[in-house]
Amino acid sequence: MSVTAKADARPLSDAEIVEAYLTASMIPDPDAAAAYMKPGTVITFTGGREFDHPRGPTGFNARRYRWVKKRMDRFDVCPGTGETVVYSVGTLYGEWIDGTPFEGNRYVDRFVVKGGQIVKMDVWNDSAEQILLQRGIEA
Repeated sequence: MSVTAKADARPLSDAEIVEAYLTASMIPDPDAAAAYMKPGTVITFTGGREFDHPRGPTGFNARRYRWVKKRMDRFDVCPGTGETVVYSVGTLYGEWIDGTPFEGNRYVDRFVVKGGQIVKMDVWNDSAEQILLQRGIEA
């Protein structure tokens, strides 16, 4: 890319920052994903697990799934004073660690974006419910 092309590039919108983060996370390339986060950002993952880098969720997912991807259905953008809250809503699909395929696993990710960087992330999905059903447990 030329210097001129770089100078003409517009900054990413807050929703585009979140989408770029999630896309890098799905490769998975946690270091590329981290480029969209302010250092020290707290990622609160399913079950209340806290991580300070995208490597945390990537490592956790490696113990739960052979692979997992997101169908990002929509981004809900809520502008505020000095920050924007962006929700990514969609479904997960992939293979459980035992090789069983799955799809339609609902997720909601909530991001707080300030100054062009993600400063907080919260993650919810139905994986635990699907694991219970897979084991014949209706709770």
